[in-house]
Amino acid sequence: QLQLVESGGGLVQPGGSLRVSCAASGSRLDYYDIGWFRQAPGKEREGVSCIHSNMYSKYGDSVKGRFTISRDSAKNMVYLEMNSLKPEDTGVYYCSAKWNPVSTICTIVPQHWRNEYWGQGTQVTVSS
Repeated sequence: QLQLVESGGGLVQPGGSLRVSCAASGSRLDYYDIGWFRQAPGKEREGVSCIHSNMYSKYGDSVKGRFTISRDSAKNMVYLEMNSLKPEDTGVYYCSAKWNPVSTICTIVPQHWRNEYWGQGTQVTVSS
């Protein structure tokens, strides 16, 4: 059974950087898309970024140019590097794994990940 654990969240000032990690156990991630999602209090879950096993990646408009997703197959890990952070980036960040041996792209539409594997989340707070 695939399990995901996020880490690396914390408090950072506006304009700062943070890297959150997603560690997988129980299965290799080779044929899984990995997505990062976030949820702020009172708001719906939002797709942030995803990465396919072929390294295709996609970003939400609000983070494009500031966030970078990457994956390390040897370590079975996925990372989200976040730069130029803004207060509106605050939220709980979740990673999710979606079995995808057929398509060559990934999606960040939250509804498409509803029944997939999820981690417990890590809190990111951007505040001065």
